[in-house]
Amino acid sequence: MQNPHELYRFEADADPAGLEPGVLLLGLGGFIDAGNINGLLITHLLAQSQAQVVASFDVDQVLDYRGRRPLMVFEETQWVAYDDPSLLLYRLTDRDGQVYYLLTGPEPDYQWERMVEAIRALMAHIGVTLVVSAHGIPMAVPHTRPVGLTAHATDQRLIGERNPVFGRVQVPASFAALLEYRLGEQGAPALGFAVHTPHYLAQADFHDGALTALNAIVDATGLNLPNDALVAAAAAGRAQIDAEVAGNGEIGEAVSALERQYDTFLEGQDKPNLLAPQATPLPSADELAADVEQFLRSVSDDDPRA
Repeated sequence: MQNPHELYRFEADADPAGLEPGVLLLGLGGFIDAGNINGLLITHLLAQSQAQVVASFDVDQVLDYRGRRPLMVFEETQWVAYDDPSLLLYRLTDRDGQVYYLLTGPEPDYQWERMVEAIRALMAHIGVTLVVSAHGIPMAVPHTRPVGLTAHATDQRLIGERNPVFGRVQVPASFAALLEYRLGEQGAPALGFAVHTPHYLAQADFHDGALTALNAIVDATGLNLPNDALVAAAAAGRAQIDAEVAGNGEIGEAVSALERQYDTFLEGQDKPNLLAPQATPLPSADELAADVEQFLRSVSDDDPRA
């Protein structure tokens, strides 16, 4: 393995010796983030805090530019802008002045093990106390019910008494998952949250899911993170979705069907939420996919992904 320390550098205006210990939040784009949970959360935290870049990674060594080409702007006769990708480590403070860190940027395409070692070296230098990640996964659940999540960690004590929704499954790897796995092998604390996103909102911005992720991170870390803007965005998002459902009888019936299935499931389990033990899966997303395709297109006309 090449020297992992050569993958990153501290910024000129950052004093490496003066960086305080703190929690590290991961904001790396991955192969799945239903509802843009991770993206919304990271954008919110950066917008609501005084963020200082303290280190950056050499993305030329770890990104496949042809696999996901950066955007450029052409104007009349010349190229005028280039949206160069970056992988940055930010230092932030919560509302109580507690320091924490945020690593954000595109998920590495290459040299995963070397990147893991580079991040571990940064963690050791700073004194990172805990690594936390969050993203969205599509589920056949209605947006009108409490947002559920699946927690995972290197130590069961980090997630308490939560009951698993899934059994043993095999899924494609992500860099964040590999990092958590490798940290677990070293006995380092790390945990993550997979937010259950209604499958018909998987391509839209699901602010309720991002707020659920934020609250879970606050509970797990004790950080006093800003939430006002995200609370307002979640309320606006619910109103927009409800208006679309009310105006389309076919979509309304599809959501009602999900509600009935959800409520029947909970009544049968006699439990308050989908994290109940002995859980059985809800119907697959494919069963209602035809009913919600139009909803996906209409729920956010301004979002090209919707």
